[in-house]
Amino acid sequence: MLGPLVSLKVLDFSTLLPGPFASLLLADMGAEVLRIESPTRMDLLRVLPPHDQGVSASHAYLNRNKRSLALDLKHPEALEVIKQLLQDYDIVLEQFRPGVMDRLGLGYDALKAINPKLIYVSITGYGQTGPYKDRAGHDINYLALAGLSSYTGRADSGPVPLGMQVADVAGGSLHGVIGLLAAVIARQQTGQGQHLDVSMTDCAFSLNAMAGAGYLACGVEPGRENQMLNGGSFYDYYRSRDGRWLSVGSLEPGFMQQLCTALGRPELAAQGLSPEPARQQALKEALKVEFEKYDFAQLCELFAGVDACVEPVLSLGEAVRHPQLKARELVTEVPRGDGSTQAQMACPLKFSDGLPEPRHIGATLGAHTDQVLGELGFSVERIEELRRARVVT
Repeated sequence: MLGPLVSLKVLDFSTLLPGPFASLLLADMGAEVLRIESPTRMDLLRVLPPHDQGVSASHAYLNRNKRSLALDLKHPEALEVIKQLLQDYDIVLEQFRPGVMDRLGLGYDALKAINPKLIYVSITGYGQTGPYKDRAGHDINYLALAGLSSYTGRADSGPVPLGMQVADVAGGSLHGVIGLLAAVIARQQTGQGQHLDVSMTDCAFSLNAMAGAGYLACGVEPGRENQMLNGGSFYDYYRSRDGRWLSVGSLEPGFMQQLCTALGRPELAAQGLSPEPARQQALKEALKVEFEKYDFAQLCELFAGVDACVEPVLSLGEAVRHPQLKARELVTEVPRGDGSTQAQMACPLKFSDGLPEPRHIGATLGAHTDQVLGELGFSVERIEELRRARVVT
């Protein structure tokens, strides 16, 4: 089985999370992804804990199914290798600050002169234009500037750092893949490639789907715990007697009635249907009291057969063992290369024709250098010359 993207060949210059997560999805769907890695500047993902048999678990996951070519891009002969690769690889993914690839001779204009069909995806914090284009940033900064942090968290304690990187992944990675695939379809129609400017801040801003629409159309400024879905209503998390948590999303009348009936307080349902903030807060306080009458296990059992949009907050270990996630086969075993395997999160996309089996975990630095250069026609002697000159590793 080859996968739906088997015709795509991607040169991946990215590091850390946004670019690698994007190219992971592409590789899982069958695209051939070749990582171009610096032999002198270590990718932080390679040393990020925890480690499994000396290998970073994050790197092993985010870079599975990809080959690695260790190439010093500051060396003139490295540019010649890239030019040769562009005869076959017609998609570039990069994550440097604006101008870096241009200074290396690898900017979009330079490379499209070699291959006009080139699709060139740049994922950055703030985009290729604007006063912040050269400014450093991380996920927490992009969410802050995009307005998302202003109405996330608790009113009395302020915004909270989220457990996963929303701007990096939902912003950069997923929008990068969407744009890349749209450009592939456009190229099929026109024969021409193009440059995609993906700003993680831009994409995070677009995730203000309901709150942003309300502000722009009606001037309603969202704040922490004053919206229906951010803690301003009963839609929230509730603590059990033994200190665990459950999520309650019983927005529709039928679900609200089942929630209150299961807790032995059917009369509370009428409050849940009221838009009045005072009644919503009164309901929330009443639900807190009811949930704290039970231990976590009792509540899980109570709501297991009730269709009320109430689910337990699970640890990752519990989520892995949950029957729904197990039925969806969201954990897979990936070959290490030594005959053993490593458990990893599987590609979540389900195709009726299936996807190819994972080939290997993230490769060691330069693991495929000789193989890739050999495919380009380099002799063993020439490869050794490049290695001695520290062009490749």
